Order: sequence, then structure tokens, then C-alpha cells
Amino acid sequence: MDRRRKWSNAILFLITLALAVVFFFPIFFNLMSAFKSNPEIMRDAVAFPKTFYLESFEYLLTETDFPAAIANSLLLTLLSILFMVLIIPMAGYAIERHDRPWTRFVFVFYLAGMMIPFQAYMIPLFKELKMLGLFGNLSGPIAIYISGSVGFGCLLYTSFLKGIPREIEESAEMDGCTRYGIFWRIVFPLLGPCTASMIVLQGLGIWNDFLMPMLVLPSGEPKTMIVEIFYYVGEFSSRWDMIFAGTTLSIVPVLIVFVFLQKYFVKGLASGAIKG
Repeated sequence: MDRRRKWSNAILFLITLALAVVFFFPIFFNLMSAFKSNPEIMRDAVAFPKTFYLESFEYLLTETDFPAAIANSLLLTLLSILFMVLIIPMAGYAIERHDRPWTRFVFVFYLAGMMIPFQAYMIPLFKELKMLGLFGNLSGPIAIYISGSVGFGCLLYTSFLKGIPREIEESAEMDGCTRYGIFWRIVFPLLGPCTASMIVLQGLGIWNDFLMPMLVLPSGEPKTMIVEIFYYVGEFSSRWDMIFAGTTLSIVPVLIVFVFLQKYFVKGLASGAIKG
């Protein structure tokens, strides 16, 4: 039995290692190509760089609108995540702690919205943005990102809140704490892993989003990093050195955030799955 277990563990390890190599290779290829010139990439894409070619990074950061695109990406992501953290946990808390017909209806309504593909309501949504004066500026994508994350966020928070005993809140209420005080001082700190999971998942989606900034933000002005990288893809020729350098710059902030929040992210997903 022990021998079989060792063989099964070894086989699982090899399969996991093979999958890890497959998933890591695009990142490795991107990082390797970011330090090669465009002719060198076209000549031999999989070869290691002979020298560290840094002109692509220098050109992007000094001669193009890429720095402004970085600022737009940061602004879109940070503001969207900030308002999500301020709004969605309270919505999930109200739905979970007030088990009434109207809260159940609202919860099902949020979940139903997750099932509708974006392409089905894209045109009416853009018309609504124009009516509200949000088309052509950063406010439009931020409003869409926040509203689009309510369904998933409420599902995540309601699942996590089921594992928090109500007695803690009742004790605080007996001590004279208000409802908002109970939530922000007692309940919200306990939702740290859940909040980290939402920040990583939603932040990654916003940071890598292409369609929304491409369509909503005005043309002729810097948009986001992903959109600016796309401009170097041509119909007959492409500047692969700029593309790989730009994607490398876009990967670095994501890796830094994930490294710092990895422990809470995994804990939040596991706790939400068990408690849900």
C-alpha cells in the first residue's frame, strides 16, 4: 500500500510539474523576449538574448504615451477596487444578516446579472454612459467595473459571512455600538481573506481588461497599458520588442500584489468554498 501511494504521489508530482512548466513557459518566453531587439526576435524567437537589450523599455517610457497609460491603468484599478471594498462588503453583509424576501430577491437578481454576457448589453450600456456624461472619461469604466463586480462580490462575502458567529455582533450591540460601527470595527476586519481574494481577482481583471478602455476612453489620447501595447501589433508587421517590453512592465505590478496577498487570497477562497 505504501509503495502504491509513493508511485501515485510521484505520478501526481510529475503531472503537476508538467502543467507548471506549460503555464509558466509563456511568462518565461515573454520575459526573455523583452530583452531582445525586434530583429533578434524575428530571427530566432526562442533563443536566449545575447545581450540585455534595454532600448525598448527606454523608448516606451520616454518617447511614447506609455507612462500616461500606466497612470490610467493604476487609477482605474485602484479607484475601482477602493469603491468595491467600500460598497460590496456592506451589500453582502446586509443580504446575509437580513434574511427576508426582498434581500433574497436582490441576491438572486445580482447572481442573474452574472449570467448575461457582456456582448448582450454592450450597446445599451454605452448609450447609457453617453446619457450620463460618463463616456469618454475614466468615470465610465470605473462605474462599469464596480457595478459588474457586485454579483460576484456579494456571492463571495455572503459565503464567508456564514462562518462568522452572530454572537460577536450581538455583544457589540449590547455595548452600544451602532450598526455601521459593528460592521467596520468588528465584522470587516474578520473579512480580510475574503477582501484579499476580491482584490486579487477583480484587480487582475481590471488591470488586464482591453475591451472596455478601448471602446469607452477617447481616441487620440493615452488609454491603458494593454490598449497601448495593442497599437504595436500591425497588419503586416509588428514591433515585438515593444510588445514584450510593455507586457513585462504590466506583469510586474500584478506579481508584486499577488506575492503580498497570496496567503490571504488562498485562505479566502478555501474558506468561502467550505462555508458556502
